[in-house]
Amino acid sequence: MKRERADEDRCSKPRGGPGAAFLLAQVGAHAAAKFAERLAGLNLVPAHAGIFRILSSTPAISQQALAAAVGTVPSRLVRLIDDLESQGLVERRPHETDRRSYALHLTEKGKSTLESISRIARDHRQDLLTALSEEEQRDLTVLLQRVAEQQGLIKGVHPGFAKIGRTDQEQIGKSKQKI
Repeated sequence: MKRERADEDRCSKPRGGPGAAFLLAQVGAHAAAKFAERLAGLNLVPAHAGIFRILSSTPAISQQALAAAVGTVPSRLVRLIDDLESQGLVERRPHETDRRSYALHLTEKGKSTLESISRIARDHRQDLLTALSEEEQRDLTVLLQRVAEQQGLIKGVHPGFAKIGRTDQEQIGKSKQKI
């Protein structure tokens, strides 16, 4: 029993080095910062990229449905949608079946920007994972998907969406409630 525990410790935390949770956080923060730098050239932030991804796969989605898809409330998305609309990338049109809401659509300029975002994302992935073979990249993806599912994360949605528009004090209060 003691020997099994020692083997587990060795696998989860290399001798003298950080553990897997720290490395996930470190690489995740680094990856997020680098992705944000790349998107800044398009005058976008990562949350915009997430919205583009969903709008491309779900045209005419309502703002309420988009908020539900990313795990936040509609009022928190207003500023992001306003930003995209002011740049001519997204337009709000009357919803076909619900006169009280708008359907969100990518404009032609938005579709072109989506192609740029896709290229940036591909380059970002390649640069970030260059130390791994293609097989190792697939294995890492499978393992990380398993961890994300076990943690109850919304598939394909960055957990930062839930924090959009919250003040630091609101975020601290929510953290204290979990403790």
